[in-house]
Amino acid sequence: MILIAISFGGYMTGILEQELYKSVEKNTPDYIKNNKYIDIENKDEFVFVLKKEHLLPYDETINPQGLNLDNWLKNYEKEAAVSTAGIRGPQNILYPYDVRFPINIMGIMLATYAKALVAKEKYVGKKLLKLVGREVRYNSDKFLDLIARVQSAQGIETLTTYQRQTMPIWLASFLCFKLDLLGGEYITSSHGISVKNATKDLNSQGSQYLPEESMEFVDKIKEIFDIVRKDGKYEIKIAKSDDKLINEDFMKTINNGINLYKEYLENGVANKENLNLINNLKNKIVIENVGGSAYNTLSKILDAFKISEKFVWMNIEEDAFFHSIGKYDTDPKGNKCFYDYSVDATVVAKKQDGTPYFPVIDTLNYDEKLKQYPIGTVVLITDPDHDRLTVCQIENTTAIDFLNKTGISYSKLDEDRILCVYTANQSFLLIMDFWAKQLKASGQWDKHPRFMIKTTASAKSWDEWAKFNGVNVVNVPVGFKEIANIMKKVEKQIIDNPNKDVIVTDVFGKEINLGVNPRMIFGGEESGGMIIGAEDLIKSKAGRVAIAMREKSASEAIIVASALAAKLEKEEKTLSVALDEIFTSNEIIAKYDMREDISYYNESEPDIVKLTQAKKDGEALRTKNDLFYLTMALSEFDGNINLEQVKFILKSTFKTLNFDNLIDIKFVGDGTFLQFTDKFIEIRPSGTDAKTKAYGAGSDKENISEFARVLGNYSGDLNDEYIALIPKDYYNNAKEKSMDEYLKFTNKDFDDRVFEVPNYNQTLNI
Repeated sequence: MILIAISFGGYMTGILEQELYKSVEKNTPDYIKNNKYIDIENKDEFVFVLKKEHLLPYDETINPQGLNLDNWLKNYEKEAAVSTAGIRGPQNILYPYDVRFPINIMGIMLATYAKALVAKEKYVGKKLLKLVGREVRYNSDKFLDLIARVQSAQGIETLTTYQRQTMPIWLASFLCFKLDLLGGEYITSSHGISVKNATKDLNSQGSQYLPEESMEFVDKIKEIFDIVRKDGKYEIKIAKSDDKLINEDFMKTINNGINLYKEYLENGVANKENLNLINNLKNKIVIENVGGSAYNTLSKILDAFKISEKFVWMNIEEDAFFHSIGKYDTDPKGNKCFYDYSVDATVVAKKQDGTPYFPVIDTLNYDEKLKQYPIGTVVLITDPDHDRLTVCQIENTTAIDFLNKTGISYSKLDEDRILCVYTANQSFLLIMDFWAKQLKASGQWDKHPRFMIKTTASAKSWDEWAKFNGVNVVNVPVGFKEIANIMKKVEKQIIDNPNKDVIVTDVFGKEINLGVNPRMIFGGEESGGMIIGAEDLIKSKAGRVAIAMREKSASEAIIVASALAAKLEKEEKTLSVALDEIFTSNEIIAKYDMREDISYYNESEPDIVKLTQAKKDGEALRTKNDLFYLTMALSEFDGNINLEQVKFILKSTFKTLNFDNLIDIKFVGDGTFLQFTDKFIEIRPSGTDAKTKAYGAGSDKENISEFARVLGNYSGDLNDEYIALIPKDYYNNAKEKSMDEYLKFTNKDFDDRVFEVPNYNQTLNI
């Protein structure tokens, strides 16, 4: 049963959140509540003394000061080595100094301090500038304050928004590049459940740290712990909360970066044609602002372009509980408990009778909220850090048969109306086709060779569209840092040899010639993040250049999606009709896509002891599933078995599935990719949690759904056929070998340009 109902307004929201608070309070022991080892409410300068006792487990008698930091670091290092989007995890939302949780005040302080030491060693005697930003999650304001104070105490000037307001991740990323900063810290856990948090480390390019960058500061924490074990203590200085090196005034002078970002958009999706289309809209576009923090920035951007009156907003207030979106009082099995499906609007679950539904969409109360909006209204849903976009549109129930045929899912609003919910695979195909047609119409298309960067888990239809339109495709592992890594490799070749062909290698091992001075038409992933490349190279204040920004941006996506919606409104077409026309005109066969999400535990469990054990057990199940496919892929790659033997193992394991047309199996950096003549299936373990994701795309929706469901949920047990063909020691070493292969991919043609700290007095007048 959904606990939220529009008729109750905020009342039911309060009940759910209060239940969460009660659970947290109940499951936090007194020794945690009473041990505020870092007084973050103290706004004056102070020194924290890290002691040997803090490294060891708590014991009421033997070690009452124990924080078990050795164990925390062990788990933190494991996350840092594989993380796809920051080092994230659950936190104690009421007691953020609870070190039993992966994200806590102590961990934030140690990581920030270690990063500061690494930076100072690399840039001795240089004036260093970093940025820190946040969205609305629990304790984010406290974490921001601490990060800024730790950095300032080490002589690093920290830029943050005026009055330390929220900002989107893409704006933090953009400013790191545009202002030539050493990097930045951004506090978010993207579209994850509301009790989770994380720090996304941004480098000088504005892209997320690769694992090797994260390991530099993890190793520094290890050094500090070794000193503590030797000397018994280690002092860390915390600056005043209003220290002179915490700079809000500069951000105020640049309107928190909005003016600079407006200029960037004008060089891309916010061209005159798109702005004119939006200004001629008849039906207003609804922006669903999950968490509330997107409004603070996007509303100002829309105002700057004088198009704000064409939009209406939902949930503009900032709320760490995300307005109860995605929250239920039962888990998927019907057990009574607090359960959070996250704020990913495309998540599909099944009711007790097996009926599929959108659990997040259902908690948005659109049956009431969208009553006044006409057929054809477009709804754009963005997440708390404002980097992902889900596109929806109201249609009549008479379109259901056509939608089913086209592969578009929907949620019922009333007897006559439905809400079509587009996967990013579908909406981004619409967007890239629209943008390409605009470039062609303006005569810009042929000025540069065109290419796309996409994750392997994204739609096969994107590859088919690209082939039909003469666009090269570079496939990478999941994670926007992987897309940014390819961008930088391309830029290095353009800068070093502007008149030579740019050649890169994708994660399949394929060398791709992108041509001379190419431009990126699109970069994105199936989870809802996208970026569009600029026609003119983007320049930083100190003269660095980029073909596109390093982080996905829902603001950029919203502007181009709104222009697309306006064009289709003028043509009296729905998004669904336009999508079907793209399939036909571009001879796309793989029309259907899906994702099966398998979570092995309840992330919302308030008891950290139970949560930790459940996650550990779940990770074992996730890894066992992963190893089953991964080991086969690596063994086939090494020539130890052939494709026919792979098929033999799969057929003997999954007797209800047909593997006759399997043509390849590959490790793709973070998952196993099975290529068939009519589809692909990718099985990928989460890099940050006890989850498995099974992706599929192809020409038969039921077929790919069945494959993804069965393969994604497999236990990973090895049958006799498997054991006979693949030695146990090879199986046991597969994860280590896969990391070696991943690093070979990321390091090939690596962008080895060294960041030079500019003279900020000249470039920024700081």
